[in-house]
Amino acid sequence: MKMKETLHLGKTAFPMKANLPVRELEWQKDWEEKDIYAKRQEKNADKPTFVLHDGPPYANGAVHMGHALNKISKDIIVRSKSMSGFRSPFVPGWDTHGLPIEQALTNTGVNRKAMSLADFRKLCEDYAWKQIDGQRTVFKRLGIAGDWENPYVTLLPKYEEAEIRVFGKMAEKGYIYKGLKPIYWSPSSESSLAEAEIEYKDVKSASIYVAFQVKDGKGLLDNDTAMVIWTTTPWTLPANLGISANADFEYVVVSADGRKFVVAKELLGTVKEAIGWESVEILQELKGSELEYMKVQHPFYDRESLVMVGEHVTLEAGTGLVHTAPGHGEDDYLVSKKYGLEVLSPVDNKGCYTAEAPGFEGVFYDKANKMITELLAEKGALLKLDFFVHSYPHDWRTKKPVIYRATPQWFASIDKFRQDILDEIENVEWLHPSGKVRLFNMIRDRGDWVISRQRVWGVPLPIFYAENGEPVITPETIDHAATLIGEFGSNVWFEREAKDLLPEGFTHPGSPNGEFTKEMDIMDVWFDSGSSHEAVLRAREDLTFPADMYLEGSDQYRGWFNSSITTSVAINGVAPYKTVLSQGFVLDGEGRKMSKSLGNTVLPEKVVKNMGADIVRLWVSSVDYESDVRISDDILKQVSETYRKIRNTMRFLIGNTEDFQPKEHTVAYADLRSVDQYMMARLDQVVETCVTAYKEYEFSTIYQTIMNFCTVDLSAFYLDFAKDVVYIEKEDNLERRAMQTVFYEVLVKLAKLLTPIIPHTTEEIWSFLKEEEQYAQLAELPESSVREDQAEILGQWEKFMDIRDAALKALEVARNEKTIGKSFEAHLSLFVDEDTKALFASLDANLEQLFIVSQLDIKDLAAAPAEAMPFENLAILVEHAHGETCERCRAIKEEVGTIEDATSLCGRCADIVRSEYPEALVQEEA
Repeated sequence: MKMKETLHLGKTAFPMKANLPVRELEWQKDWEEKDIYAKRQEKNADKPTFVLHDGPPYANGAVHMGHALNKISKDIIVRSKSMSGFRSPFVPGWDTHGLPIEQALTNTGVNRKAMSLADFRKLCEDYAWKQIDGQRTVFKRLGIAGDWENPYVTLLPKYEEAEIRVFGKMAEKGYIYKGLKPIYWSPSSESSLAEAEIEYKDVKSASIYVAFQVKDGKGLLDNDTAMVIWTTTPWTLPANLGISANADFEYVVVSADGRKFVVAKELLGTVKEAIGWESVEILQELKGSELEYMKVQHPFYDRESLVMVGEHVTLEAGTGLVHTAPGHGEDDYLVSKKYGLEVLSPVDNKGCYTAEAPGFEGVFYDKANKMITELLAEKGALLKLDFFVHSYPHDWRTKKPVIYRATPQWFASIDKFRQDILDEIENVEWLHPSGKVRLFNMIRDRGDWVISRQRVWGVPLPIFYAENGEPVITPETIDHAATLIGEFGSNVWFEREAKDLLPEGFTHPGSPNGEFTKEMDIMDVWFDSGSSHEAVLRAREDLTFPADMYLEGSDQYRGWFNSSITTSVAINGVAPYKTVLSQGFVLDGEGRKMSKSLGNTVLPEKVVKNMGADIVRLWVSSVDYESDVRISDDILKQVSETYRKIRNTMRFLIGNTEDFQPKEHTVAYADLRSVDQYMMARLDQVVETCVTAYKEYEFSTIYQTIMNFCTVDLSAFYLDFAKDVVYIEKEDNLERRAMQTVFYEVLVKLAKLLTPIIPHTTEEIWSFLKEEEQYAQLAELPESSVREDQAEILGQWEKFMDIRDAALKALEVARNEKTIGKSFEAHLSLFVDEDTKALFASLDANLEQLFIVSQLDIKDLAAAPAEAMPFENLAILVEHAHGETCERCRAIKEEVGTIEDATSLCGRCADIVRSEYPEALVQEEA
């Protein structure tokens, strides 16, 4: 028998190489066959419920890293809750209606106008399902657990039915109305937009000062005087019907370069400089209220514009006189409505002028800017043309500019229940307080919600029109339409005539002949997803309302968080969520947004194929997702290195507990050595920190805590000197079994703690453990054990670790000076004070073993020689150990070579081999 065979070298079938891209698929197949998700739900059936309601991603395009961050974060929470005493089902969802799918089909060559609406909508539905299948495959590959065979999808008939009923309840409460008012309009989408669909980008715009000649100055102003306005949207001038002043401001009539003009007194200096007037003289002063009801001549049309007063006029910029086009601005609309002016909006759906703008018919609004400024110059009304860069609203899908345009639209009146929403915001737990402020301010300041869209792929507005044009929205018609849509899907609205969508025998005073038409607009897609609390939370028996949590990107304060609380408060009086958690965006390694043009996109599918899902999941746990997060190949390599360290640590523990049977070999805590008790106390701290972090959704704390525990406490300390025990001592030696007790405890608890984050890896680890649960996912998160002496033990060993750090520095210097090679070649002399001696005595530990040296002396600090390395209350001398190297344990001992029957061994190894492996000594003699 060879001497090497007398060692208990840890051997295990647990592979060093993870091979995650292959092994994960095997585990996922096994989980699906065994239906582990259902087993977990069954196990938790009688426990309190925690429902994280999935905000639906849009069913179009590849899954990107933002999706991965979001879905994996949700999965970590759901898995941790499921392992913490909660029934936590997860129903994934998809948002499927809206413009992007229409555009995607158009881009593939589908001619919408060459087919019926119903046929085009069927193509949209087929496209959406293909996208869902593609995204679902990637989400499942990322290890997301959930009810994937029964997701909620906004195009499903029962979902659409629930949405129609939400609309009906809001209509019944008087919240729904039709109006002609300016709204955000996207010419590129040919549709109205909600505020949530707007993003801002810098653009270069014209800045012009225009003179409006006074036509009726009410005896205060002569007709040779002109009022000066400033605008950055020359294209809206064909729609000008008035000028607005502020009743409280002081205005002046000035003589400037041979003409007379009216501007706000406080802005005269700014206007003079901007226009370039050289000589200016104030001729007259008057109050803004005196300008009211004066009339001015439109600069290029044969009509008058009314002078009005309004509080929206400020002195921040311009002239104090505001060009007012009620069809192209909210403030303009409101002030004009007060004065009884009609709404004029001479721009069509594509952004081109209609016949109501003579001279510009068919011209795209943006191209008309130059034509209008040239016409103003020709008429002598253009006082100054300049250009400047400023922030301007854009369609967040097409990325093209939007305009304010008055069109007939359906609205939800936020004013009628705004305070109710604000009150409910106070009742929600906002894990990011800034998010609460953000949503509160949005709701406080927002206008009414435009819920109609001039598209075809969506849920129809269930509205009929009588012969006299009166809208018909009654509980009876809503209920009937909802029932039909729930049975046949929303396509039924586009396939049938209005009379076939109404209840049998329905009559209305506005239709004496029994004729009706139907609304062809669809609902805003935010109304779709914003109705999920009714269509999903209330509709599914395994879910609860309100949800315990909504978790999405920070852009959803203007989106799903917003629309959901709006519809829920409108019909239920309460928020649909108890807690809201938001995340930042995923950027590249340099902090730039990802884009195909930059070539910096990182696709989760590619990372999973090359590195494995658990690497992506571990990355999610490593980032501070409250802010924007970064990802790159280098960052993923760093995460992969952390994964390797954790895996190798667990592999070492598995390999060195192969001969350990927990029920037979576990050593009671009281019988453990002090160092083992210390490691148990550190493990308890790790458990406490991680379990708390799961409760507080601080995944990066878990990542850092476990990584540090594996590298600092285990690899660099406990497991480092453990080899001298678990490899060397007799199989049933108490010290060896004590360490194995700690090893196994660490294995089980770390596997459980890591399961919500890297479930594929922990299931592989679990298969090597001797636990009752067949799967780690069916276990519970560990509990920490706070023992009476824990604080004392931790305090003692923290002091020891400080001394050890000093010793490691001294050993490193000795190694660099070639005094020693490995630390086992060292003879360590510690010169210490009385307190340190007492500390060493209290630890009752094998200090040579802990410092991983062959020989160690403890001496008085006063006896430290000059060559000893000084530290605080400590000096250390490192010399080469005396003696020969033991063939078995590799320690240098003076007795090696002196033991008659074991000349190559130290005393300890000779005793062990003599007792357990005498045949090895026979071979040595031979």
